[in-house]
Amino acid sequence: MTIHVDYVVDARGLACPMPIVRTKKAMEQLQPGQVLEVQATDKGSLADIQGWAKNTGHQYIGTIEEGEVLKHYLRKVNPTEVKEETKYPHVVALDELQRKVENNEQPFILDVREEAEYAFGHIPGAYHIPLGQLETRMNELNKNETIYVICRTGNRSDLAAQQLAEKGFAHVFNVIPGMTEWKGTMVKGGNE
Repeated sequence: MTIHVDYVVDARGLACPMPIVRTKKAMEQLQPGQVLEVQATDKGSLADIQGWAKNTGHQYIGTIEEGEVLKHYLRKVNPTEVKEETKYPHVVALDELQRKVENNEQPFILDVREEAEYAFGHIPGAYHIPLGQLETRMNELNKNETIYVICRTGNRSDLAAQQLAEKGFAHVFNVIPGMTEWKGTMVKGGNE
């Protein structure tokens, strides 16, 4: 699994609280949406990183263990992602989309999360275009097809749905609440 990261923190050989101290400092340098890789050898860093992400609102994506090194992946959350309101009027409930997937209706699902988020788990068959690339990659999508746009919480997908509608996509639905509540089958790895 190849994951694009924007910044790497080397906290190997450091004990608590140093991995978190370095993570905080690095996160301040990142732009919203960018992904941070924290390399640590302290086994306690897993719980520390997860807890820190939960308390700060940044997204813990996952951890890969390579020998003695734990590689933790975090995404800097945009302050707008924590809002509850959505602006795009056409939404579909996550459980409705899950029923369509389970009934083999093969809905076209557009996952607009970042590469690392997608790699750590996505709905089988979901097409992946990160939100930041949507403007330049819309030509890959069929304007007449019903498109279910999903992200982590429903906020980035709201923005993506608005962009698509503005470009003439007629049947676009924002999936609420997003992958944080997905209970169905997930696959790991890159685009299928």
